[in-house]
Amino acid sequence: MTGPVRRFRALPIRARLSLLVAAAVAFAVAAVSVTCWFIVQGKLYEQVDEDLKKATVLQGPQRVDEIRSALTDCTDTPRDNGAGGFQYTYSQVVKEDGTVCLFPSSVGSVKVTASDRRVIENAGSGSSGIFRDGTDQDGGDVRALTLPLVINDPSTLTSTHAAVIVAVPLKGTRSTLNDLALILLLVSGVGVLGSAAAGLAVARTGLRPVDKLTEAVEHVARTEDLGVRIPVEEEAEDEIARLSRSFNSMTSALASSRDLQQQLIADAGHELRTPLTSLRTNIELLTRSEDTGRPLPPADRKALLDSVKAQMTELAALIGDLQELSRPDPGQQAGRVEIVAWQDVVEAALRRARLRGPELTVTADLRPWYVRAEPAALERAVVNVLDNAVKFSPPGGTVEVRLADGVLTVRDHGPGIAADELPHVFDRFWRSPGARALPGSGLGLSIVARTVQQAGGTVALTPAEGGGTTAAIRLPGAPTPPPGVPGAA
Repeated sequence: MTGPVRRFRALPIRARLSLLVAAAVAFAVAAVSVTCWFIVQGKLYEQVDEDLKKATVLQGPQRVDEIRSALTDCTDTPRDNGAGGFQYTYSQVVKEDGTVCLFPSSVGSVKVTASDRRVIENAGSGSSGIFRDGTDQDGGDVRALTLPLVINDPSTLTSTHAAVIVAVPLKGTRSTLNDLALILLLVSGVGVLGSAAAGLAVARTGLRPVDKLTEAVEHVARTEDLGVRIPVEEEAEDEIARLSRSFNSMTSALASSRDLQQQLIADAGHELRTPLTSLRTNIELLTRSEDTGRPLPPADRKALLDSVKAQMTELAALIGDLQELSRPDPGQQAGRVEIVAWQDVVEAALRRARLRGPELTVTADLRPWYVRAEPAALERAVVNVLDNAVKFSPPGGTVEVRLADGVLTVRDHGPGIAADELPHVFDRFWRSPGARALPGSGLGLSIVARTVQQAGGTVALTPAEGGGTTAAIRLPGAPTPPPGVPGAA
């Protein structure tokens, strides 16, 4: 059984559909044909039996004369004397001792069976006749009706039991049934072949979109061309249309992801080129000084080493930002997401920000708020926002930080952001013209936007009244932690 099933599964889907349709139609046609044949057979036999009943209901004197004639000249050999009487070719009387006496009109005798003998035995008890299939003396099939008969002898005042058997040949009936079976067989064969052809046509028509989808997938696998799209009718809502739309969405997403990846690589290469070039230049100066034996002045050497250190720090920060952006979605790593006290995260970020801007005044008004996020990523996002505020604040300036009702606002008093630059602040590697001379990779706010979005929140930068910029991060949560979390009441 496993072999045929395995071979069936190995067939093309068109062939499988055609075979399944043909098998279903063949089963239905076979069931209908067999049912029809048996119904016709039953009706034909009912008609034969009805005719046999009518044949036995003759006028009393005529019937008695036929019986007397058969008993008087008892013989089991057919007589061709043209006698009338019963209108059927087989008619005979069977005595209790098994003697067969043919009616004058009978052209043959019917073989007596055990069921006939039982009718004879019960003839005096008012039993009814029976219908049965039998054979004549030549072995031909007949349909027979056996009726009980009581023969009274007036001279001896005794009675004997017997039976009258009338029968008709089944040759015509069997021929009709055989012709019907042949017709049904032919019709069934034509129906199965037609259904197989129809199934193949339906499979071809129905699977044409799948063929297009297969060709598109093979084209993408062969050429890596993600611009392939499968045309789909707008009003179509079947499974093939949904599959085509899903494929188009997938290729669009893959194309967008590849474009973003290529853009990220190009931008990262551009950003890495500047610090690497500066590092190479500074190291070459130091190496040349050592090779030529002409040491640099202490002040110049210290400046070069400071520059190398700054460039290394910038490279480390850039590599860290790239690693952060390349991490998978935390939604795929549910174990890293937990309930976080946002006010504690902001406090830790404030400590780092105060170290980076000791000359600034950083005020904080933090109220409890608990969110579901990745603690390290959330702290990095807050640090990036605070670093921007520290970077662009004037010496002696103030940075105002407030956390209330799930909204963290960081307001600085720097030069602010031009209105035409606001749509680009969260783009990767984007830096405003005024910030290109300052350290940074242009990835900080991209990381902020990504982290906030993954936590289900929103982030926005807006110009502040009186100058400067206000950064607002909104995260869903609650002012109290859920039960079972440290800090819960």
